[in-house]
Parts: sequence; C-alpha cells; structure tokens
Amino acid sequence: MTDMTVSFLFIVMILLAFFASQFRDPDKVSRKEYESIVRERDKLEKEVRELREQLKRLANRPVETYLAAVANQRERILKDLQSKLKADFPDLQVVISEEMDALRFKGDGLFKTGSSELRPDKRRIVESIATRLGEVLPCYTLGPRSSWNSRCNAAGAVIEAVLVEGHTDSDGQDNSNITLSTNRANETFFAMTKHEPALVDFRNDRAQPVLSVAGYGRMRPVADNATQEGKATNRRIDLRIIMFTPGTLEEISKVQNDLRSGVTGAGSR
Repeated sequence: MTDMTVSFLFIVMILLAFFASQFRDPDKVSRKEYESIVRERDKLEKEVRELREQLKRLANRPVETYLAAVANQRERILKDLQSKLKADFPDLQVVISEEMDALRFKGDGLFKTGSSELRPDKRRIVESIATRLGEVLPCYTLGPRSSWNSRCNAAGAVIEAVLVEGHTDSDGQDNSNITLSTNRANETFFAMTKHEPALVDFRNDRAQPVLSVAGYGRMRPVADNATQEGKATNRRIDLRIIMFTPGTLEEISKVQNDLRSGVTGAGSR
C-alpha cells in the first residue's frame, strides 16, 4: 500500500466522522443509521492503523521489501513473455502458474503422445520462446551478454535459473515417465539453443548458465489425473523462472553492483 492510499483512507475516515457528528440528533437520523456510520468509521480507523504498521514494518525490513519487489518483477517477466508468445501464436495454450513462477505449455501440443520428438509444425513455437527469452534475459543476468538498465529492471532483480521442465501424466511406469519427461525437456532445450545459441551465455551470480533442464515425470501434477482432461493438462512443458534471493543487505548490494557492471559473482557464495 502506498502513502497515497493511506491519505485517501484518512480523508474518507474524516468525512465519515463529520457525517456521524451531524447525525447525532435522533430527530435527523435513526439510531440504526448512526450506529452503522460509527461502525464504518471504526473499521476505517482500524485499517489505517494496520496500514501504518505495515508500512513501518516494510521500512524496517529492507530485505523483505527487496524480495517482494523481485517477486513482482518475475510476475512482470512472465506476463510479458506470455503476451508476446500469444501475439506470435494466438492459439497457443500458455498459462502462468498459480505460484506466478512459470509458464506452462501443454506437452501434447508440442509432442506426440509417448514421443519426445518435437512436432515439425510446433518447432516454430519453441524457437519463438527462445527468441523472446533472449530479449528478456540481458536485463536480469550477468556475464558477457548482460545489459541492465533501470527501465527494464528497477528492482535490480537477478535470475538464478530458467528451468525447462518436462512433465507427464500418471499413465505408465515411473522410470519411463521420468525418462520421457527429461527427453522432452532436453529436446526443447536443444531446439531453443540451436535457434538462439546466446542463451547459454547468460549467467547467474555464481557464473553458471541460467538455462537448464529437468524432468519430473508424473511427480508434479497440476490437475487431477483421474480425468482425461486432467491428464492432458499434466502432459506439459514448464518454463520456470527462479530468482536470486539474498538474505542480507550486503548480498543485495553486491548482486546489484554486479548487475550494473555485468560481471559474474563466481565464488561469492
């Protein structure tokens, strides 16, 4: 909440108090209406006190304030990527996870059932993902291709990893599902880096490439595998963005300085 919000609530509270004072004469307003206005005034007073306490806590906890800003920045990245991909492919089924940390693509849209080979007509989607990601990463990563500015990343947030994750439904054996999901993630990774080789040059604060792969089989469902619709939802590729989460002001200062200069912080942790 901002100071403007608090000021607005103060004004509303004062107005309510004024009207309440005008309605004290039982000949002008009913007791029921008067008590309702008083209750509303008391409620607003309580909200203002809580807002003041919240602002005070945030002012005294700069690490938490930074992490909240980083979370908001990640959400902006995901929404920006989603918007651009939908513009490239209006029929593409891509959603943002409930946790606001990943883009989700239906696996059967990119792969045939039981196959880890990208459908030829869907390869353009993966190449577009690579292109759009390559436009975002310079402002949030370190290394030779880093290009930070306050307009694209006012919080000074740094991406720790971008995981290309493969997932399956619950059909089949666990071993085969994990292998299939990993192969699908690998296929997506290689198609992306073939189209945009520079993706492997973007680094995190430990000088590691941010782009990586993982296969989870059926272990991380997002829908009920008891239905065909749920299974189709669980057969997917996720593009998960993990942000660097410092624990001290010194770590925040260092990673932001590294971001401005573009250098990597290898060995710093």
